Amino acid sequence: MIMDYAIYFTFACFGAAVMMCLWRIITADGVGTRVLALDTMVINTIALMVLYGLLLGTEIFFEAAMIIAMLGFVSTVAYARFMLRGNIIE
Repeated sequence: MIMDYAIYFTFACFGAAVMMCLWRIITADGVGTRVLALDTMVINTIALMVLYGLLLGTEIFFEAAMIIAMLGFVSTVAYARFMLRGNIIE
């Protein structure tokens, strides 16, 4: 029972973090700040998926979280290369 309350509390905390990252994406001045906020938003979304898997007691959300983590990492690296060099593939 206490574990359910803890999971709900962390849902609220990570949900608020996602909303703050979304606000930062909307109001940011530079592109670098937007990319950083988007990467943080992906990490918070992964945490929400893992928490949802814990709440339901299923393992499928952990696998989906791993796939989203890999896609988030690759997209962040690709955008950073684009910002630094002007192209992704040399």
